[in-house]
Amino acid sequence: MVHALIAAGLVDEYRLFVYPVVLGHGTCLFTETVDGMGMLRMVETRLFNSGVVLLRYRVV
Repeated sequence: MVHALIAAGLVDEYRLFVYPVVLGHGTCLFTETVDGMGMLRMVETRLFNSGVVLLRYRVV
């Protein structure tokens, strides 16, 4: 469903929480290029005491 919303151009902001866990290899967040995703502009970063980082992007 998320990919359908992105493809329809209905997502205007992404909020990603990055957790400091070592798994070996990185995991792809978006497994394929999604039409309608557009260019992203970082609007906020926030570091929490736990080490978690919030990354907030807006679609331009």
